[in-house]
Amino acid sequence: MNKSPQAQVSINEAKAKIEHYCAYQERAQQEVRDKLYSYGLHHDEVEQLISQLIEENFLNEERFAMAYAGGKFRMQHWGRIKIKAGLKAKQVSERLITKALNAIDPLDYEASLENILSKKLQQLNEKDTFKLRQRLLTFAYSKGYEKDLILNSLTFNDLNKSH
Repeated sequence: MNKSPQAQVSINEAKAKIEHYCAYQERAQQEVRDKLYSYGLHHDEVEQLISQLIEENFLNEERFAMAYAGGKFRMQHWGRIKIKAGLKAKQVSERLITKALNAIDPLDYEASLENILSKKLQQLNEKDTFKLRQRLLTFAYSKGYEKDLILNSLTFNDLNKSH
């Protein structure tokens, strides 16, 4: 389940460590839970600390989801599919995943897709238009963009003009 537990730490030590961990960057509840278990704490202690962290606003799942989605989109140029998978892996609720994805501006989203496709196109040295389209589609799909949006961006004329 987790890394092997460290030597048992007191609940007060664990609280101080986990507050620092949460203050450093936004965290998902499951990340914090796993970290607390790695300190050798038991279920009741972990859940008690999670509740305290939420009450004291060190831990906020909605804030985490928004920061994660926004950061992965802006910094890594991830698409909605990959962001959603990342949030699901962190056991964020569907409601918060939807809210975080809806916070991404649709115009910025399309511009980001166009930008990554344009940059990738400059890197590729493929003469066959079909193969070129396929490589660009695969690349954008691997970044988590939706197939229909990618296909709309990959018009035949755009490829011929750019290459």
